[in-house]
Amino acid sequence: MGVERMPSFLIMTHSVSKTSVPGVVIASVDQMRETIRRKGQLKGRQADDVSVQEVRALIGEAPHRRDVLIEHLHKINDAYRGLHERHLVALAKEMKLPMADVSEVATFYHHFEVLRDTDTAPGLTVRVCDGLSCELAGAKQLMERLPTLLGHADVRVIAAPCVGRCEQAPVAVVHQNPVAHATPELVAEAVHRQDIHPAPTAYVDYDAYVAEGGYRLVAELHAGQAKAEAVLTAMEDSGLRGLGGAGFPAGRKWRIVREQPTPRLMAVNIDEGEPGTFKDRTYLERDPHRFLEGMLVAAHVVGIDAIYIYLRDEYHGCRGVLTQALAQLQTRASYPLPRIELRRGAGAYICGEESAMIESIEGKRGEPRMRPPYIAQVGLFGRPTLEHNFETLYWVRDIVQKGAGWFSGFGRHGRQGLRSFSVSGRVKQPGVKLAPAGITMQELIDEYCGGMLDGHQLYAYLPGGASGGILPARMNDIPLDFDTLQAHGCFIGSAAVIVLSQHDSARDAALNMMKFFAHESCGQCTPCRVGTAKAVQLMQAPQWDNATLEDLNQVMADASICGLGQAAPNPVRCVQTYFAHEVA
Repeated sequence: MGVERMPSFLIMTHSVSKTSVPGVVIASVDQMRETIRRKGQLKGRQADDVSVQEVRALIGEAPHRRDVLIEHLHKINDAYRGLHERHLVALAKEMKLPMADVSEVATFYHHFEVLRDTDTAPGLTVRVCDGLSCELAGAKQLMERLPTLLGHADVRVIAAPCVGRCEQAPVAVVHQNPVAHATPELVAEAVHRQDIHPAPTAYVDYDAYVAEGGYRLVAELHAGQAKAEAVLTAMEDSGLRGLGGAGFPAGRKWRIVREQPTPRLMAVNIDEGEPGTFKDRTYLERDPHRFLEGMLVAAHVVGIDAIYIYLRDEYHGCRGVLTQALAQLQTRASYPLPRIELRRGAGAYICGEESAMIESIEGKRGEPRMRPPYIAQVGLFGRPTLEHNFETLYWVRDIVQKGAGWFSGFGRHGRQGLRSFSVSGRVKQPGVKLAPAGITMQELIDEYCGGMLDGHQLYAYLPGGASGGILPARMNDIPLDFDTLQAHGCFIGSAAVIVLSQHDSARDAALNMMKFFAHESCGQCTPCRVGTAKAVQLMQAPQWDNATLEDLNQVMADASICGLGQAAPNPVRCVQTYFAHEVA
């Protein structure tokens, strides 16, 4: 049987029965190219030319790495006071990302204002901190008075979680400008004068720092005059532990990451979001190069190829300081530097958790990872990663140059080292207090804070911020340090101390903390997402249903993925244990 002439495409057939499957059409090369072209086109809404040009003017020409998505979102959000849909579509096109990826990241972070194209972006936003320290200082009254006083349709007044300025409570932020010890009149004046950016702060610049011996240690390491192993030994012998809250021995962490295969990366956590904590901001505003030198020492000893610094978005002034300091370092250093990138957070407390921070640096939603693997082995971009808190690196130079015994020589009540306590609340002199590890609450108040405010007596205190629990005044003699508070249902964390007096309520403090946790839950795991919200409801009752609350506590502590959900029950349990009379 003859075969008919084939068309421009092939038809494959089989000599089988009449019931066989029809032949399969194999497309020509031209047809395949056309199919690929059609599939390569964006589905759904297409980017318009105007929006594309506006986005390009902000982010530059392609190509664009996936991990800079959040940085690009910031540029658009800052320029237009929001993220309109048309700009998100254009950004997806420019970055060659699915629109779903762009949208889910933009909607995850609190500081991104996602808008419909028909929506008008707010002209000016005033954020009033509703953290516990600000609440004690009258933030609620400030929040109530401001809308009427400002009285302008283009000015929006909203509540905001802790902004990291607890010693200046109450605080309002006019766009990016923090107003310390805010009154309605001070805020109105800032709005009227359009003081929307933080004022420059004086700090130890590169020349002043070098004149005092700064960067000598880094230079000696590069020249071979100082040995990496000696530095590593000094870090181990000093007993320095991670000062972001976890308390893992810093020297041991260096050695673990150093033993991993190359390339190795570093992620520096300055996403200081724990309510009551502001020590990192304080040190960064004063002496950024001391931190940078510690960072470079760690990078040299561990063998780091690239460093990513993750800075809290609320710290706009610090971003200016750090940008200038990095520029000074990169233009003046006489030795090779690793690649250093400064990344900006976007208002998500969860990104203080190390793996969530890494997800955010990669341009994703800041959701904690399951462990193992640990980030020392599989971290940023899948590489071994040395993660450190700002303050941990801040002490490296002094420890190495002055000797391990210098740091470990401080301490009280059997403890060793120094601690930077962020103290706020009912004391005369709030602020960052550098004190011996193991100091008691009463000693800290009397010796470093000028005592309690007039008319106030110590009633309770939070030794470790929102998640560190609440202790009564009668327990004011416990040494404040790692591993000393766990037996009492608390921990020191980042040493964020909030002091309450007889005019305050422990249950109100616990409710403030739980509202914060509910607001900041990433939503990834049900125990945390649902548990914190349900706990808020139960805690608002005049009399607590302790049995149901404890059921929630147990589920959150046992089944939450990360420390947010695991530690959220601590204030509740402390109130039930030490302040039962307030909830009976």
